[in-house]
Amino acid sequence: MKKEMLINVLQPEECRIAIVEDGVLEELYVERTSHESYVGNIYKGRIVNIEPSIQAAFVDFGVGRNGFLHVSDVDPQYYRNKEARGDGKSSRGRDQLPDILDLPDVNVMAEEDLPGDDDEDEEELQASTDTPELDEAEVDEENEEVEPSAPDLEDGEPDTVLDEDEDDESYGDEGPPPSKAPSAERRTTEDDEPGEPTESAASPVPDPSEVLFEPPANVEKPYQEPRPLRTDVDPSGNAGSRAESEETDDRIDVMEARAELEEGEDRPKRGRGRGRGRRASGNGPGRGTPGFRPKPPIQEIFRRGQEVLVQVIKEGIGTKGPTLSTYISIPGRYLVLMPGLNRIGVSRKIVDDEQRRKLRDILSELQPPKGLGFIIRTAGLDRTKKELQRDLAYLTRLWKVVVRRIKKLRAPASIYQESDMITRTIRDIFTSEIETIWVDEPKAFEHAQEFLQIVMPRYANRIQQYTASEPLFHRYGIEDEIHRIQQRRVPLPHGGSLVIDQTEALVAIDVNSGNFRADNNAEETAYRINLLAAKEIARQLRLRDLGGVIVNDFIDMREERHRRDVERALREAVKRDRARTKILKISAFGIIEMTRQRIRPSLKRSVYEDCPACAATGQVKTCESMSIEVMRLLQLAAHKEQIARVHVKVAEPVAHYLLNKKRREVAQLEESGKMHVTIVTAPGTLPETLELLCHDGNGNEIKLLPQPAPTPRGKR
Repeated sequence: MKKEMLINVLQPEECRIAIVEDGVLEELYVERTSHESYVGNIYKGRIVNIEPSIQAAFVDFGVGRNGFLHVSDVDPQYYRNKEARGDGKSSRGRDQLPDILDLPDVNVMAEEDLPGDDDEDEEELQASTDTPELDEAEVDEENEEVEPSAPDLEDGEPDTVLDEDEDDESYGDEGPPPSKAPSAERRTTEDDEPGEPTESAASPVPDPSEVLFEPPANVEKPYQEPRPLRTDVDPSGNAGSRAESEETDDRIDVMEARAELEEGEDRPKRGRGRGRGRRASGNGPGRGTPGFRPKPPIQEIFRRGQEVLVQVIKEGIGTKGPTLSTYISIPGRYLVLMPGLNRIGVSRKIVDDEQRRKLRDILSELQPPKGLGFIIRTAGLDRTKKELQRDLAYLTRLWKVVVRRIKKLRAPASIYQESDMITRTIRDIFTSEIETIWVDEPKAFEHAQEFLQIVMPRYANRIQQYTASEPLFHRYGIEDEIHRIQQRRVPLPHGGSLVIDQTEALVAIDVNSGNFRADNNAEETAYRINLLAAKEIARQLRLRDLGGVIVNDFIDMREERHRRDVERALREAVKRDRARTKILKISAFGIIEMTRQRIRPSLKRSVYEDCPACAATGQVKTCESMSIEVMRLLQLAAHKEQIARVHVKVAEPVAHYLLNKKRREVAQLEESGKMHVTIVTAPGTLPETLELLCHDGNGNEIKLLPQPAPTPRGKR
C-alpha cells in the first residue's frame, strides 16, 4: 500500500491537505484564513452572563464572540472550596480563578520542581526552537504526536489535535476527563477501573521549540515525481484499510488520550457540548449515579465578571458560539499533562496488564511534579525511561510558561494557542506508513521541512517539494474527488449509490441498490450492496467531516447473520476514523444509528452558503404554484373598489406562464375589478419573487394585505 500526504497551499486563502492511499483519497483537511480556528486554544475569560434555565454560562474570552460553558464542563475546583465551608459561600469570593497559582503543590511544580533551567522564560523557550540539544528524542515511527513550544509563540504556536466535543451527546454517557489548569490535587480511582470518562477537552499541544532533538538524518531518498491517481481503484474503502497495529492507537487525538484517565469522584459521567441527553433539570446536572456528588447549580458556582480559565473544545457552528470547558489538558508525544490531577494513568488502548504495570512503574520512578497528572499515551509504549522523562520535562516546563501567562495577563486573554495546520497535521497525522509528503509551495515546504527535521529527523528525507507545472491535486485526481464528495449522491461499485442529506438535527444516509444485482437473489443483492455501502459510509464521513447524529438506512435483509455482518463491517470501517464514533445495533428496519465527534462545521458548510433562491431547502415553487398565488391576490384586489392599478413583479418563467396560460383569467379580473394589471419581470429575479403593488386613481399606494406581525426574537 502506497500512502502519501499532499499539501496544497498555492492559494494563500486556503490550505488543503490530503492523505492518498493507493491512489484513493482517504482523508481531507481544509482550513481557510478567513475562518480562524480556536479549538484547543486556552484562554483566560470572564463570565458575562449566566443562564440558570440551561445551566450554562457565556464567557468573553477575547475573540469577539462569547463562548458557551455548560455546568458539566466546570471543574470541581471552582466550587470545592465553597462546599468545604458548608455555608454556601466561597472562602475566596466568587470573582477570581481557583487558587492553583497559590496552592503549595502546584506552586512547587510551577516554580521549583521543573526540570531544566528555572530561570528560563518564555523568550528563551521560544529561542530554543532552533537550537537542538537533546538527543534520542526523535519521534518513533509509530507516533504521530510531537511536542510543541511555548504558548505565546507567533510562528510556532502550540498545536494540538484537539478532539471534538462530540455530538454523540445524544447518548450523554461520556464526559471530559478530569483535568483543568486552575485546580488543586484531584483524587481519582485506578485507571483500569470501569467508568473512565471517554471525552475530553482537547488541549493545545506545544510546538517542539522546547524539546530538542538529535540532528536531522541525512537525506538519502532522491526526489521522485509523484504518481498520478489510479483510476482503477475500487473507491469503496478497501484500499484504505488500516493496519491492525499500534499505529492505529498512535493516531488517537488529544481528547481520546485524555479520556483514558480514571474518573474523579466529583465527576459523574456525562456527555459534553450542546446536545441532547446532557442537560439536567433545574438544579444542575447529576444523573443520580451512586457515589457521585451532584454539582451545584451554575448560578451558585459563578457570578458575572468572574474570571475563568477555559479551553475551546468545539468551534462555533451557525449562530452558536464556541463550546468551552474548564478541564484543561496539554498533550505531549508520549504523555498527556493534566494540570491539577495528582495522579498518573495509562491509556486504555494499552490492554496488556504487564505493559500497563511497567509503564506506571516507569512514570512513578520519574517522580512527576506534585499537582500534575499524566497519562501515558499509546505512543509511549516501548519508549525508554529517558524518552518519557524528556517528554515529562518538556510538559512541565511548558506548564510553567502557561502559569506565568495566567498570572500576568488580565481577562480576556489568550494563554495558549495552536499552530498552523501544516505543522499540526504533520505532527498528528504523519506515521511511518506515509512514504512521501508533497508540498507545492516553496515557503510552506521550507516550513514543513524544518519542522519535520526537528521532530522526526529519521523521516526528513520523505518530504519533497512539488515543482511540476500541473497543479498537485489535479495530478493526483484529488480535485475530482473533492467535487464528488460535495455532491448529494455518491456512486457505489456495480451500480449502487448512497444519498447523503445533512439537516439541522442529523445526517441521513440512504443506501440504494440501483441496477446492482447478485444472482437474481434479492437477499444476496441487499447483503452485498450493504457491505459495500458500510465501507463507503465510513469514508464519506471522514472526507465530509460529518458529525452529530447519523442515521444509516440500509437495504432490508431478512437473515440475521447478514444484518450482523453489515453492522460489523460498519464498525470495522470506522476504526480508522480519528474522530470517535458510537454505533448502535442495527434495527428491525435495517437502520443503524450512530454518532460521530465534531468540533467544526462539516466540509459542506465550510464551502457552501445557503441558496438565496430556495432558502437552503433545495426546492422552489413551480411556475404553476406561483401563478396560482398571483391569481388569488388579483382576485382579492378586484374586490377592493379603491384599487385602480396593480403592478405585479415575478420571475421570468412565472410571468410567461401568466401571460400565456392565464391571460384570459387576468383580463376577466381587470374587467370585474375595474383595474389595470401590469405583469413585469427582470433578469436575475429569484424563482419565488412576488411583489404586488396596488394604487388608487390618484397614484396613492394601497396595502392589499395587512402587515404581518413581527416574528418574536429567537422564533423562526
